[in-house]
Amino acid sequence: MRNGRSKLAALAAIPLLATACSSGDNGDNTGGGGDLNASLTGAGASFPDPLFQDWMYTYSNDVQPDVSINYQSVGSGAGVEQFLEQTVDFGSSEEYLDDEELAAAADARDCRAVQFPVVFGAVVIAFDNPDLDGLVLDPETIAGIYSRDITTFDDPAIAELNPDMELPGDEIVPVHRSDSSGTTFVFSHYLSTEVESWADEYGEGKELNWADGLVGGQQNDGVAQGITQNPGGLGYVNQSFAQEAGLSVANIVNEDGEAIEPTLESTIAASEEAEIPENFQFTIDDIGGQGYPIAGTNWIFTYTCGYEQDSADAIIDFWTWALTDESAREMTGELGYAPLGEELTDRVVAEIEKTNSENGGGDSDTEGDAEAGE
Repeated sequence: MRNGRSKLAALAAIPLLATACSSGDNGDNTGGGGDLNASLTGAGASFPDPLFQDWMYTYSNDVQPDVSINYQSVGSGAGVEQFLEQTVDFGSSEEYLDDEELAAAADARDCRAVQFPVVFGAVVIAFDNPDLDGLVLDPETIAGIYSRDITTFDDPAIAELNPDMELPGDEIVPVHRSDSSGTTFVFSHYLSTEVESWADEYGEGKELNWADGLVGGQQNDGVAQGITQNPGGLGYVNQSFAQEAGLSVANIVNEDGEAIEPTLESTIAASEEAEIPENFQFTIDDIGGQGYPIAGTNWIFTYTCGYEQDSADAIIDFWTWALTDESAREMTGELGYAPLGEELTDRVVAEIEKTNSENGGGDSDTEGDAEAGE
């Protein structure tokens, strides 16, 4: 298990489910009783990778020893690409598949794709300076830093937000993702909804045309390294990566004018404000109250046909276990992520079970092409 496991004491805030996983009798690491046999590959977001690795290790060692899962943390853009190219069993991203991508998936596989959220997480603004821990930033100052209008920590706009903090005159070195990134989508979507000038000049997406003078890093690990290797480094990463690297983080002013620390509780509060439609295509916007405002979601993508049934059974069992087993949900909070609420979990489990359903392996009567994508 990862060192970050001991750093959060807020586990009591996690609503644990009594729901059993898909093929077990209870929520206590029973899974399918070790009766599944499959080798799965997935690829995509680095945002949830620390959690996914713990989930997969525990599942393959304690729940289904004959199921191996290899998840490649290559970034959301590459994960979507590999999913659409059908080179992996499942994809992962912090941006949902839009209607055009869903149509492309259906054309390529000759059956529908399935997408479902599995975890919420905070994107934090991090720096390698303990004296700046808790620095208050708002969307305008963050946008100013990344557009290079704000270049030092003692800039008047930052000083106004931090009247009681002695700010260094160090130059800020902004670090961004250089790969196609769901974390970038969450970050840029937040700025685009909050700062009109950012929306006009940079917009939102997995990749941006960044201002000159920034440092790029591959995946969340690369951004964390860019922060630590450059004096004055500041970057956006998933909370778990900042936690594991021992980085300081900013408190971000939310919609209600509250400077919110990125914690498990504030991430849960943000996720509870999301309106989630039946197709699971949503973003977390306009967060107030005690919610941390830069919050994102990770989605998993599968298909309704084309799997060997052993593989489909393992996909369904693993993701159902990850969302409903008590020990799996505890891992979620211990690493700084927010688990899905009970009602949403029930909806997602029903969606997971559509995997391979057009092969006769789920809740659909439609017969698909069993060889598609194999």
